[in-house]
Amino acid sequence: RWIKFEEKVEDGGERWSTPHVPALPLHSLFQLRTCLQKGTMLLDLDASSFKEIIDKVLSGQPEEAELQPELRQRLAALLLRQPQHQPTISPLQLLTELSLSPCRGRHSAQHHGCPTWHHGWPTRHHSSPAAASLSFQLRNRFKKKIPPGAEAAHIAVGEVEFLEKPFTAFIRLRQGVALGSLAEVSLPSRFLFILLGPRAKVKAYHEVGRAMATLLTDEVFQRVARQAEHQEDLIAGMEAFLDELTVLPPGKWDPSVRIPPPSCLPSPHRRTIVHPPDQQSHGHKDMAAAGGRASLGHPCPMEELERTGRLFGGLLQDIRRKVPWYGSDFWDALHPQCLSAVLYIYLATVTNAIIFGGMLGDATANMQGVLESFLGTAFAGSIFCLFSGQPLTILSSTGPVLVFERLLFSFSQDHSLDYLEFRLWIGLWVAFFGVVLVATEASHLVRYFTRFTEECFCALISLIFMYDSLKKMLSLADTFPINWQYRLDNVTSYSCVCNLRWLLNLILACLTTLAPSSTPLHIVCPSVPPPAALAVLSRTQCLHRGGHLMGTSCQYVPDVTLISFLLFGGTFLSCTVLKRFRSSPYFSAGVRKLVSDFAIILAILASCTADAALGLETPKLLVPSELKPTNPARGWIVFPFGANPWWVCLVSAVPAVLATILIFMDQQITAVILNRREYKLQKGAGFHLDLLCVSLLMVITSATGLPWYVSATVISLAHMESLRKESTTLVPGEQPKFLGIREQRLTGLAIFILTGVSIFMAPVLKHIPMPVLYGVFLHMGVVALNSIQLTDRVQLLLMPAKYQPDLAYLRHVPLYRVHLFTAIQLLCLALLWVLKSTTAAVIFPVMV
Repeated sequence: RWIKFEEKVEDGGERWSTPHVPALPLHSLFQLRTCLQKGTMLLDLDASSFKEIIDKVLSGQPEEAELQPELRQRLAALLLRQPQHQPTISPLQLLTELSLSPCRGRHSAQHHGCPTWHHGWPTRHHSSPAAASLSFQLRNRFKKKIPPGAEAAHIAVGEVEFLEKPFTAFIRLRQGVALGSLAEVSLPSRFLFILLGPRAKVKAYHEVGRAMATLLTDEVFQRVARQAEHQEDLIAGMEAFLDELTVLPPGKWDPSVRIPPPSCLPSPHRRTIVHPPDQQSHGHKDMAAAGGRASLGHPCPMEELERTGRLFGGLLQDIRRKVPWYGSDFWDALHPQCLSAVLYIYLATVTNAIIFGGMLGDATANMQGVLESFLGTAFAGSIFCLFSGQPLTILSSTGPVLVFERLLFSFSQDHSLDYLEFRLWIGLWVAFFGVVLVATEASHLVRYFTRFTEECFCALISLIFMYDSLKKMLSLADTFPINWQYRLDNVTSYSCVCNLRWLLNLILACLTTLAPSSTPLHIVCPSVPPPAALAVLSRTQCLHRGGHLMGTSCQYVPDVTLISFLLFGGTFLSCTVLKRFRSSPYFSAGVRKLVSDFAIILAILASCTADAALGLETPKLLVPSELKPTNPARGWIVFPFGANPWWVCLVSAVPAVLATILIFMDQQITAVILNRREYKLQKGAGFHLDLLCVSLLMVITSATGLPWYVSATVISLAHMESLRKESTTLVPGEQPKFLGIREQRLTGLAIFILTGVSIFMAPVLKHIPMPVLYGVFLHMGVVALNSIQLTDRVQLLLMPAKYQPDLAYLRHVPLYRVHLFTAIQLLCLALLWVLKSTTAAVIFPVMV
């Protein structure tokens, strides 16, 4: 059978083979051409049943090839026999049958005197020995593999004793007709091909039938077969097929080897460009399709960045583009995949808020801390998801913004200025400048960002994610040090006791009293605890009572460090393996898709379960549990006047210019990366609208003393990656096709609402180990790094030429120029890394 690739019944007759590319003898194609030239051909035949088709075929023979009445009757009886199908059996059914019949013999699928029926679907084909009734068709699960709208084609070939010369017929029905149980599944049929002949040539007949089935699975030949008006048109279509044929020499490969289906097939449109008659029609069709997409709101490339020449013209275009999709932005999220994306990105967002909140607290003397980071992330992210042009974007604090905050706080301290009030005026100026940029359509400059720039920015942010996660893990060795001098033979000498100096002084004072020496110490000095109580003091109790730990094993906590690294590596590997489970050969497609969609959540749950089972005190996720400012000296509202001189509101425009450039570049470079053409986004972007939302949010976050937010590249890419759509109805052997991203607003909104509610979920979140979340961060960085071409080109530097993959650009660009381009890009990346590690990191987006 064929759908797109060939499948054969194995010799045992119990199972179908794996789908493979059909390998045809060249002679069989020439024989097929001869059959089509000399045989019967009926085009646009009107018939409603298979019996009517056979009657018209046998009665429509030319005079020189007309069969005798007796032969026609025998031939009709043979063709109308009930076919036998090879069923598709589930593993459970197969085990049941084996248990009932453990000693089954081998049955031949070929029967002399009977034709072998091959079945197929033009556009997608199927061919096989067949068996069963209509009830079998209804029970057959194979139909789930057939795309909607497919039709069946039937090919009968075989040897017949009573024929002296071959009988050939090609039939095309005017309308697709269901031909009863002729096919393995119930589908309308349009094409039939019959080739019967005398004995001794059965292999030749079989190969001709395979050649016909292969032709009918070819999309270009299908078009010819559907539109042919004369026999010559069909022959011309076959000649075009032969023109594209590739011949493999017999001594250079084994014909019995089954060629696996390729991961990517050439487009039929590219094959038809060489045919002038089709070129014009396809050009019109493509133009019509493009026009249809435009009418539905599908933007052409870079349409979002075209200048209108009017104030706020780009913003109005963004709003008009996004309003028709606003309702679908919510109901498109009603899919289980979105639940997985919410849980995954929520944990990443919470971890990011804690990390950046802690660093902001250190940089600003807790004027902004973890609680402010949680509240700001929840508020700004929710508003952005509701009103932005690209709601898949995840807002977060970024490294350049953190450096700017640190420099601003230092400047305020050095010049005796109130930090929050000074920051408020800078935020107001940044919002004003942002609105000016939106009004003048400055975002159109984004179109000049090249892939070189995008890849450098994305690679740097990904490397920072990976570096920070590894750095956090290595810092555990300081908190929970490992005793590298530990020796098992010296285990008896290891001890740790609590040394209480005040207790020693108290005992000495008591001994100087006049009490008899035989009096117990606890009677002379009731305030001295008994020795048994001192022996069971915990580390916390010892330190609380003013003591300190003494001994060779007091700092020895190797289990926590070791298990933390195991959790870190295990989470990263689990995320990677489970995410790739979609393309594994195990279980059904539905199970593989479900596991792949929830890969990150399953990995986190598995790691948390392992941590809970071991019971070690690994560092856990700690979130604030009270709604009060981190620094008690500040409130929730920042007043613009009172603490600083009046001229500060004017002078703050100078640093605001630098902050505006920083936020504009950081926001728009990320927006360009998220709106790449390869993501197949259907609802369009909104560069101007996004920038307006970020600018207006600056006003609110500045007035409340919350952190400033822009698009986070790596987390946003992870969000989009978790919402990938792939084809579900898979033709056997065909790879899943990337269909685009599940574009909606609900996942982002749910993520940020959960982030705000996390303050009340501290009892639950405290069970999640931080090494597990660092492993997720490492996975996000690696996935983002692998999504850019730079990674592939770096790998080429380490590969000998003969082992390099067949990449498209290697066919057209000399290898030394590819390496030169990669080297320049790596040099720029290294310079950016050095730049971000200094106080000049605030101008890092400008340097990109």
